Amino acid sequence: MNSIWTETAERPQFEKLEHDVKTDVLIIGGGITGILCAYILKRAGVDCILAEADSICSGITRNTTAKITCQHGLIYSETARRFGYETARLYLEAQLAAMSEYRRLCTAIACDYEELPSYVYSLDDRRKIEREVETLNRIGVPAKFTKNIHLPFSVAGAVRIDKQAQFNPLKLAFGIAKELSIYENTKIIELRPDGAITDRGKIASERIIVATHFPFLNKHGSYFLKMYQHRSYVLALKNAPNVNGMYVDENETGMSFRNYNGLLFVGGGSHRTGKSGGNWNVLEEFYKKNYPDAKPVCRWATQDCMTLDGIPYIGQYSRRTENMYVATGFNKWGMTSAMVAAMLLTDLMKGKATPYASVFSPSRSILRPQLAINTVEALGGLLRPTAPRCPHMGCALKYNKQEHSWDCSCHGSRFSENGSLIDNPATDGKKAMPSP
Repeated sequence: MNSIWTETAERPQFEKLEHDVKTDVLIIGGGITGILCAYILKRAGVDCILAEADSICSGITRNTTAKITCQHGLIYSETARRFGYETARLYLEAQLAAMSEYRRLCTAIACDYEELPSYVYSLDDRRKIEREVETLNRIGVPAKFTKNIHLPFSVAGAVRIDKQAQFNPLKLAFGIAKELSIYENTKIIELRPDGAITDRGKIASERIIVATHFPFLNKHGSYFLKMYQHRSYVLALKNAPNVNGMYVDENETGMSFRNYNGLLFVGGGSHRTGKSGGNWNVLEEFYKKNYPDAKPVCRWATQDCMTLDGIPYIGQYSRRTENMYVATGFNKWGMTSAMVAAMLLTDLMKGKATPYASVFSPSRSILRPQLAINTVEALGGLLRPTAPRCPHMGCALKYNKQEHSWDCSCHGSRFSENGSLIDNPATDGKKAMPSP
């Protein structure tokens, strides 16, 4: 179940930390977020080291569909409704700045960068789409309403934004990683005010950035209540049409589409990790009905951290952790959000004022309806009298027949049938698992 990206990019290798080192900023996590943070910090003249417990981009980054777009579902009309148009405008400006930086980087590094229109469509709610178009136009994006799309079904409407982009994320990440100070197979086992302890040495640092997808430190920040994880699936099809753009359903359980190198990626089957969902079955039924000549050449799955209000958490880890920072909760839009995180955190490291800090602040209010849902789900997982249990916070695990894994519906940790860790926030696997 390797993604198409792992077959098309050459991975550089880095040594394991074997001795004590010192740096100004320690970045924990070697996905595209950590790599971009290290790159932007280095460019700004900040000494930094990246520590990755496995190999770089071996987690969520390798399974993205890799869209570089400011169009994150219907985020702008929803953000304007909740927080006002100024917050929506600042969110947009941060995404546009990220896109501009990607455009510059992708010109220097061959990574199959391609600019195309992006669409968010609704199958049954025209008014939702109209509100998003109106909001985007008001805050400065020439978005258009359309029903003319290159997909095998009709829609109530779609938001179209031109000059968005898609790329090969591993080609870019591996290209910029070669010039960075990175230690692979270097697991952080303890955080201290003066740095971190690994299994083979100490990394002394003044500040720490946690870029581990789901933050692993529970005693600060309450991320175990502020986020849950959502799983989704992708088929790469040959003998399928060019859809001339990037598409996503405004419904989080809907489908997405994009082309790459003669293939069509069809995504969907989404569900909360640890719960039942459509999985690849939905995608297989779809392509057999709508693209009968198509053949799958690759399939994979990924999962995303979902926040309480649809906006990532980027900034100080918590009010009580002065020199620790975090980038998480990208709500299925990890590419531009990773770049926003790198740029915003670099500004914070440099003491530079930024208008975006309050928008993405991890310490903003948690009084949102999703908090109650997360709390109920966590209590249900804790009280469910089944085994095995997740070592993260003790929730019951559920067997995932589609992917042959044990999954936690509370916070999204996943384990193989033999107990090895697949996805965090758990930091270790389990020694034994019962027969499925």
